[in-house]
Amino acid sequence: MSPGPAGAREVLGHPRGLFLLFATEAWERVQYYGMRAFLVLFLVDRVHGLGWRDARALSFYGWYTGLSYLSTVAGGWAADRFLGQRRAVVIGGTLMVAGQLLCALKREPLLFLGTALLIVGNGGFKANISTMVGQLYRAGDARRDAAFTIFYMGINLGAAVGPLLCGTLAEEIDWSLGFASAGLGMAVGVGVFAALRGRLLDADVGAAPPSPVAAARSVPGRSPLTAEERERVVVIVVLTFFVSIFWAGYEQGGGLMNLFTDRSLDRHLLGHEIPTTWFQAVNPAFIFLLGPVFAWAWPRLAARGRDPSTGRKMALGLLLLALSFVLLFLAARRAAVVGRVGMSWMVAAYLLQTLGELVLAPVGLSMVTKLAPERYGSALMGVWFLSNGAGNVLAGAIGALAEGHGDAAVFGGIAIGSAVAGAVLFLLAPGLQRMTHGAEDVVPAAPAIA
Repeated sequence: MSPGPAGAREVLGHPRGLFLLFATEAWERVQYYGMRAFLVLFLVDRVHGLGWRDARALSFYGWYTGLSYLSTVAGGWAADRFLGQRRAVVIGGTLMVAGQLLCALKREPLLFLGTALLIVGNGGFKANISTMVGQLYRAGDARRDAAFTIFYMGINLGAAVGPLLCGTLAEEIDWSLGFASAGLGMAVGVGVFAALRGRLLDADVGAAPPSPVAAARSVPGRSPLTAEERERVVVIVVLTFFVSIFWAGYEQGGGLMNLFTDRSLDRHLLGHEIPTTWFQAVNPAFIFLLGPVFAWAWPRLAARGRDPSTGRKMALGLLLLALSFVLLFLAARRAAVVGRVGMSWMVAAYLLQTLGELVLAPVGLSMVTKLAPERYGSALMGVWFLSNGAGNVLAGAIGALAEGHGDAAVFGGIAIGSAVAGAVLFLLAPGLQRMTHGAEDVVPAAPAIA
């Protein structure tokens, strides 16, 4: 198998730049998931936090996390037109450092300003670092899905460390330390990327467009989409819609599931009470453990012609999500009777959500880099992240319903909605696969030359 576009040297069978992007994304996720683990708890804390009602806190959580992903459309557009992915990542990361430090001051106006900077910064960072992963590989490279699974392990390494580090400091000592440590994690990520990008990334990976003026005027290189390209874009948009339903359930982890863990779970183990925020590390820890299995499996299934289509994989992810909320529905019903339930309910639900995420999220990132026309790569990656944005906003709105209807009703509704969406997508998958016009087909590796 030939290396990436500019002949990058390889580590473990992949361009070495993949592992720089892995590390940078891991540190960014420390700050994002570290804050996510305690944000709602801070907002509802009547003694040391802001003392908001549950519904307001969950709604704010949904809008903050949702806009963080919705902003990736603008960030991707700016990178495609004049910034380039490298500059966008550095600018976005720096804004996020400033945002966390403002939140650490624990004043409501500064919280709004800080989260605004976090939203804008995430828009510059998130879509563009994912786009650079795709730029490391030629079209048809069978390693691409595996690469995104490895990259996704970096995401979840950071997502596991964040709640344990930032969440513990916030919950056990002071909320300000949680925000500040999240900002420090982002600063480390930006510093690592800025120091090593010139050595580990080929010059054409993440580079700015050669002529910003020409790019802005849509001259050569901005030709209209062909009929095949338009159909591929339609596939991205359709799958974005279905994946937003997945995230609407999954993102209850930082919202309603977080409050349920805090109030209805027996968290005592060997005489000690486990902090609520630590449960936010369960899902990413499972992903980090199981990710290598999926990274190993996809290329082997593809080589045998048995790799399911992207649509079928995502349908399976929705069905696994539905099963997790069946468990949570049963746990909430039991908690309403006995007060608190065992931790195994939540751990099992996170395991099912992890399996669903692994067959959906990294495959989706890979899919966009295959289907998106190169001249609109980052912008369409931003469109893909609309699924996260819409899902997070929906998650906040749906979670807020529990204040009037109860946890069990909300968990049960999510289970039904996810199952229906998964079944519909499973039926649509063959047609969507035809609309890719072979863009997801694997190109066999050339035989080695002695």
